Amino acid sequence: MTDRPVAIITAAGSGIGAGCACELAARNYDLVLMSRGDSAPLLAEELGAKAIQGSVLETADLEQLVETAMSAYGRIDGVVNCTGHAPHSSSAIGRGYDPDGETHLLDIPDDDWHLILDLYFLNVVRMARLVTVPMAAQGGGSIVNISAFSAIEPHGAYPTSAIRGALTGFTKLFADRYGADNIRMNDVLPGFLDNYTWPESLIGSVPMARSGGVAEVATTVAFLLSADAGYVTGQTLHVNGGWYA
Repeated sequence: MTDRPVAIITAAGSGIGAGCACELAARNYDLVLMSRGDSAPLLAEELGAKAIQGSVLETADLEQLVETAMSAYGRIDGVVNCTGHAPHSSSAIGRGYDPDGETHLLDIPDDDWHLILDLYFLNVVRMARLVTVPMAAQGGGSIVNISAFSAIEPHGAYPTSAIRGALTGFTKLFADRYGADNIRMNDVLPGFLDNYTWPESLIGSVPMARSGGVAEVATTVAFLLSADAGYVTGQTLHVNGGWYA
């Protein structure tokens, strides 16, 4: 049993997931990371963490991630559900971004909707099933779900983000049910981040007149995992420079 806090992070090999891993490592967390490829294991080597290769779409991989943490450290204090993106085998509309800005909403096939349901919503439900019992047994824990601005403000360029609204509802339901067990769940909704190239017109619509940094999301996640946020649960926290404020 470690004396340091323990966190697991999915989609941890790049982007927000990797940023969260670096931030939590700097705060002396013991980490177990997961990514589809070898990026999370490579990052884990740099950070002195543990890692597995796996997908949030596979329950067996999530089980392995949790078991790795429990076997190594005997507890899980924090979970960062960082989904990543849909596999490249899915259609462009299914992945969510339509570069022409046309919704084509009714042309999205059922298979794409089911894939995004698995990727944006059911992965969080499955993770909650795995970590809630050990968290309750150890006296509590914190789960942070990385969502997106389009969960609250749907945009035609990201039609499948309609699924993210289900995650918002689940987070509130989970917080209501397990708050008495000192298990917290919150959503973080990033805006336009500088790890992606956005049209100037979009950045110009942000009140702070700039894109955000992955590190700014990571420090927000670290706060929500910490005891400093011990009375914060069931919340949707926007990290978007005031966009759609």
